[in-house]
Amino acid sequence: MEAREVYLKYTEPVEGVVTLAHSRIGTMRDDPESWPEQLRLNGLIYETLRGGSIERRIGWVARDPYGFLPQPYEQLAAWYLRDGNDLLARRTLLAKQRARRRTFNPLGRLWGRLLDVTVGYGYRPWLAGVWFALLLAVGTVTFGLVPPRAIKPDESPGFDPFAYTFDLLLPFPAFGQRDLFDPAGWTQGLAYGLIIAGWILATALIAGATRVLRPS
Repeated sequence: MEAREVYLKYTEPVEGVVTLAHSRIGTMRDDPESWPEQLRLNGLIYETLRGGSIERRIGWVARDPYGFLPQPYEQLAAWYLRDGNDLLARRTLLAKQRARRRTFNPLGRLWGRLLDVTVGYGYRPWLAGVWFALLLAVGTVTFGLVPPRAIKPDESPGFDPFAYTFDLLLPFPAFGQRDLFDPAGWTQGLAYGLIIAGWILATALIAGATRVLRPS
């Protein structure tokens, strides 16, 4: 189908499958909730979309009976960008990555969930800052109460729990505290956990940024 304007609003429930695949529409006015549960939108291109919230639109593009298809998400995100809604476009692309994750093997789903929780697949990088601040606070309080011993007491500077935790979380220490003090007992496990968490956050940030910046 090729049409300049399409108005679709059902008053009765629709059964079966509706397909708009490979259609080209100028302006489409509809209510996403009026569509049936099975809806084929792969290849549909529209210039203007009217009606429905972002949540309903994301559910609208996820009804294909064949499962996940990326094009309906990308078309919806492209429309939001043209309309000046960068935030809604990013939410749509994030929903696309979450839907794609369900098609992966268990290991791929685990890595995808990790990317989602830490940086939102690169569309929510501020999440990494939240995790970093939380871990930094936990480490600062813990090592402030149970400070590690100095490896060389005569040569080591004064211990700073904030700088020490900061060094543990960074792949490369910034203050030099990590190499001068050695935690003991259960705090050693915490130190190892902070080092691993720092590497995970850094890797997730790089992977997320690479995914977002990759050309379409």
